[in-house]
Amino acid sequence: MAEAKVSRGKVISITYTIRDQADDNLLEAVEIPVDYLHGGRVGLYRQIEDALEGKAVGESVEVLLTPDDAFGPRDPGLTFTDVLENVPPEFRRLGAQAEFTNEAGETVTMTVTHIDAGTITLDGNHPLAGKNLIFAVRVAAIRDATPQELMTGEVAQAQGLH
Repeated sequence: MAEAKVSRGKVISITYTIRDQADDNLLEAVEIPVDYLHGGRVGLYRQIEDALEGKAVGESVEVLLTPDDAFGPRDPGLTFTDVLENVPPEFRRLGAQAEFTNEAGETVTMTVTHIDAGTITLDGNHPLAGKNLIFAVRVAAIRDATPQELMTGEVAQAQGLH
């Protein structure tokens, strides 16, 4: 029997790391395999799926994604500095997050990124925005998708979690 290869209609289990190309700093590491439907409705970035095409279990790829490919450029308009006293005490710590809704009904999550003597800075950009990212992805397992997964375009255990 031929060894399974990554291809459309297969459920692929992967582990991965994300590094910042600028300083090779490790930003994220996922060692417990996560599943996706290759070529499905909810998958990986196209460049990563393309690089994985035809790979077997145990094989790896490294893909560089620019801000335009991944999380977008940093938008300075999404960074705000305010007087510390204007912010509720529970948000006066680095990494604290709060959701805000604008007049158009759009919701943005703001993260506290800087606090000094009298001011606090909140940033609505994705933490990885503006970065060239190196995704190192390893194929952990491959299986045929179920008819339900093929119909919905999503891996069964991932459905309903969005």
